[in-house]
This record gives sequence, C-alpha cells and structure tokens, in this order.
Amino acid sequence: MRKQLQTFATERDWDQYHSPRNLLLALSGEVGELCEIFQWKGEVKTGLPEFSEEERIRVGEEMSDVFNYLIRFADRCRIDLVEAWSRKQYYNSLKYQAKLCKGSSKKYTEYQNKD
Repeated sequence: MRKQLQTFATERDWDQYHSPRNLLLALSGEVGELCEIFQWKGEVKTGLPEFSEEERIRVGEEMSDVFNYLIRFADRCRIDLVEAWSRKQYYNSLKYQAKLCKGSSKKYTEYQNKD
C-alpha cells in the first residue's frame, strides 16, 4: 500500500505538497469528514444497523481516506507503521494487563502501583 500511494503521488508530482505537516493536516481533515457522518446520530450501535447503504459506503470511503493519509504520513516521516504498531501493542499489553483492567475503562495510571 505504501508503494502504491507513493507511485500515485509521484505520477501526479504531488510529493512537493506532501510534507509531513501537510499530510497531517489532510489526515485531520479526513478524520473530521468521518466524524461528520456520525455527528448528531446519538449513540451508534456496532455494525451501524441504523445507517443507510449510502451512509455505510461513505463511512468506508472516509475510513479509506484516513487510512491512506496515515500510511502516506508515516512514509514521509520515515516511520515503519507496522513496527510502530507492534511496539505500541506490546506496551499497551503491559500497561493494560487483562487481569487488572478487564471490564474497566479506567486509564492505565489508575492500575499502576495499586498493590
């Protein structure tokens, strides 16, 4: 995906616009567009059963835009996103140990040093 997005940008001579800052701002804008779909909906159930097919398609398209910009941002920052994700998942497993936080939404700091 990273290579496909790089090729897409290169073919259009867009690298000149794809600074980390610009990509981050574009990513933020796309997150906003995704949020707009959910705005004023109230609580939304898993699976989006109340959404029309058109809304579901739009959600997928906006998620794809967010995903594309995140991949492109990571690439231009020279960050291996898979490696960063793996490392973060490991740290989260230490911070949020299942035996300590199961069924709770508290922040990890509330579990630390509570012996």
